[in-house]
Amino acid sequence: MRTYGKKLSVVAVAAALSAATMAATMAAPASAAVTIKVERVYTEAVWESMGIQFTCPPNQVLTGRSHYGDERARTTYYCSRILIDGEQVQVHTGDWTSPQRESRSDYSAPDHQVIVGRWHQDDENGDTRYRSAALYWQGRQVRLIDGGVSGEYKESSHSWQAAYGKVMTGRTHYGDENGRTWYRFATVTFEG
Repeated sequence: MRTYGKKLSVVAVAAALSAATMAATMAAPASAAVTIKVERVYTEAVWESMGIQFTCPPNQVLTGRSHYGDERARTTYYCSRILIDGEQVQVHTGDWTSPQRESRSDYSAPDHQVIVGRWHQDDENGDTRYRSAALYWQGRQVRLIDGGVSGEYKESSHSWQAAYGKVMTGRTHYGDENGRTWYRFATVTFEG
């Protein structure tokens, strides 16, 4: 009888472990990895001192900016689309921010949002506004992680592009066209 009792307990333990493993697998499915691509697809140069409101085309976000000269020169914006597993991310654009004086402007998009537009008028004493957006894929919000700040650039002679997989989330500028500019950026991520 002892042998039979030992066999039964081994069978019972094996069945219990099998049931527990199956329940754990059903309760917490493994997160499938996704492929994320940020592809630059649009560039436009604008006379920003004239008060032109620049916004990236629908479902695109800012990933770079360049400017050479004073306030009468053109500014170039670089826009990108974001693809997750080959499907384009939806960009839900918000309203323009309240104006800031350009010569001491400092803007960061809200958490997990990206910049999609900028509106500037006049010289360094003029107003600057920004437009941010939330990102969605298959009805779920896309997150931004690993935020950072670029090095310092001279506003009147620079070109900045976010690194691969990153998007623009903010900008700081002090002074006139010879003043300093920095950019904020973050990495696009998605957890299923």
